[in-house]
Amino acid sequence: MLRGMKSSLSRGYVEPYEELLAGVEQKTVAADDGTRIAYVVVGSGAQTIVLANGLGGRLYAWLPIIEAFRDRYRLITWDYRGLFDSGAPDTLTRMGVPEHAGDLRAILDAEGIDEAHLCGWSMGVQVNLEFALRHPERTRSLILINGTYGQALSTAFQPAVRLPLSPVMLHGVLEAFMHAPRATEVLAKAARAQASTAFWLRKRLVRGKRSTFLLGLRQYVNDVTRTRHANYLNLFQQIDAHSVYHLLPEISAPTLVISGALDPLTPAYQSRHMARRIPGAKHVSIALGTHFVVLERPRVVVRALEEHLRAVDA
Repeated sequence: MLRGMKSSLSRGYVEPYEELLAGVEQKTVAADDGTRIAYVVVGSGAQTIVLANGLGGRLYAWLPIIEAFRDRYRLITWDYRGLFDSGAPDTLTRMGVPEHAGDLRAILDAEGIDEAHLCGWSMGVQVNLEFALRHPERTRSLILINGTYGQALSTAFQPAVRLPLSPVMLHGVLEAFMHAPRATEVLAKAARAQASTAFWLRKRLVRGKRSTFLLGLRQYVNDVTRTRHANYLNLFQQIDAHSVYHLLPEISAPTLVISGALDPLTPAYQSRHMARRIPGAKHVSIALGTHFVVLERPRVVVRALEEHLRAVDA
């Protein structure tokens, strides 16, 4: 377990994530357009694993992977532009997936890293796919967890359930909340209360056993409800506008795809499509997994990563 360290990263963190901050280096780099990007580095090793977050996720979302690999790999993750400790660009046109991939390149340049394993969860899958297509020479391998090739908002919950609103109407709802900060804050407070209640109830009903999933859920809600709401909501639009489906056969890096069979947000069929279209990709389906398999089934995920990294780095 990582030991405690007080830092600006710990603002708003809830126990036991103070322990996660031990040995973490906090850094910043200027992106191509001058936006300040905050990132962290933990662990040591000859090879690097980049952890591209989901929308609103941060370091804590990778706890099982950090604990498993920090003694052998250097791990890097960053706050997406417009969220948390990273700066925001002057215009929303610079909040797209290609810009996030450009921010990753700036981080690798700053760290003097020629190539890295790119591990992405949810939105991070799209960011890493974009980077791998733009910079194949710097992509040692791809690990795509609970993600999609694009148009995430339009395809969520399908094919089992079709949302009652069309994608155009969903964009309208997001924009309405972007311009209604008071209403958004009311929803944010309600979400924090519900997450805390769920955590409190489980802690008293199931004593002596830590729920990594509920810890992560509480931290996620705690984070996203305190970041810049308009930017957070806009990122939903950005990942819906992005797609690299047509370019997947051009991916040349060794690729591992991990999906949860019960994932409603990025349905498993999208992972199957990615695995079929990316040459040589391996697909691991977790039967009872949802959108949070790293926290729900950490042993299964870590074992799959171990096998993948061993094959690539042999």
